[in-house]
Amino acid sequence: MAEATVEFSDLNLAGDDRVVPFQVEGLDVRGRAVQLGPLLNTILGRHDYPAPVARLLAEAIVLTALIGTSLKFEGRFTVQTKGDGPVDLLVADFTSPESMRAYARFDEDALADAVAAGRTSPPDLLGEGVLAFTIDQGHGMQPYQGIVPLDGSSLEEIAGVYFRQSEQIPTKVRLGVAELLDRDADGKPRHNWRAGGVLAQFLPQAPERMRQPDLHGGDGDERNHDLTDDDAWAEARMLVETVDTDELTDPQVAIERLLYRLFHERGVRIYEPQGVIDRCSCSRDKIKGVLAGFTAEEIEASQEDGHISVTCEFCSTTYRYEATEFEPA
Repeated sequence: MAEATVEFSDLNLAGDDRVVPFQVEGLDVRGRAVQLGPLLNTILGRHDYPAPVARLLAEAIVLTALIGTSLKFEGRFTVQTKGDGPVDLLVADFTSPESMRAYARFDEDALADAVAAGRTSPPDLLGEGVLAFTIDQGHGMQPYQGIVPLDGSSLEEIAGVYFRQSEQIPTKVRLGVAELLDRDADGKPRHNWRAGGVLAQFLPQAPERMRQPDLHGGDGDERNHDLTDDDAWAEARMLVETVDTDELTDPQVAIERLLYRLFHERGVRIYEPQGVIDRCSCSRDKIKGVLAGFTAEEIEASQEDGHISVTCEFCSTTYRYEATEFEPA
């Protein structure tokens, strides 16, 4: 069934936490764009991350939303970094059709040293390591994982490398994160996180138009990975590069208006938006099932005063069990 299109003249703006698919037929480009507000505030506020960590995790959440909502099946898409920097782990995953969760792990002392030295860029915080994109189609299906190196580039640049290597699709990504400081109706200070992103892909009908220059060494490590001689893609890429963080995060600049600003001369078509919500997949039964696989010695080591408590790293929910629940029948 074809996706329904919406004309700008009678447009109901998608608003926050809704991913907007779009197509620019004049440039053979399809993509997705989003602005995140309440969802982001909830996830980041739950853990009270330091600002540099929150910004980094917010970028991962936006990237995950842009890619995960494109799944055409029931499954899960995960973005995960592992590096040797102060923020050694980022995880954001999207379970279709709408559930998002995320968390970050960091070394407080190493982070404080990095902040004091002014080393708070994504490459500084992540260090060297890998970024993994995992697609899990569920029971009975083999997960697919694409891995690209953390090599001092931004997450949006690394995402382009992933699509070039794994999907062989020319892709341009822009991500932006901002802190908004204002006052509520009572005049009290209020802090909010906002983020946004645009992902554009070159998908011409003629396959030969997608051919890219060979990668240096054949392993995807060439920084000019998305260069092409095709004028349409060069124009599309240049337009996306003009997007700044203020446009991506400003609550007064709807994502549809941004897309119109970028592509109106070529004719941009938008499709029905897809909502994204904060929802963790953990449950008491799931965690109990994991504990049931522990040995008697592991159960003994995990309990305190006859109880076992497990806190979900994503949603911070704590589940408490009686140790006797895991005694052999």
